Amino acid sequence: MKLDEIKEIAKQHDIKIGKLKKSDLVRAIQLAERNDVCFDSGQASECGQSECLWRSDCN
Repeated sequence: MKLDEIKEIAKQHDIKIGKLKKSDLVRAIQLAERNDVCFDSGQASECGQSECLWRSDCN
């Protein structure tokens, strides 16, 4: 997902974007949505969240 799309989702959750990196923004969105805050944590092969919006970008 492109950074502009992620920023738009963050705005919908009233997350202050500032100078946050992509990974930090995604984790802030995950937190706001009350999901596991796991994006880019190295657990993509173990998380079991195959329908996750961030799955294709996760490591």
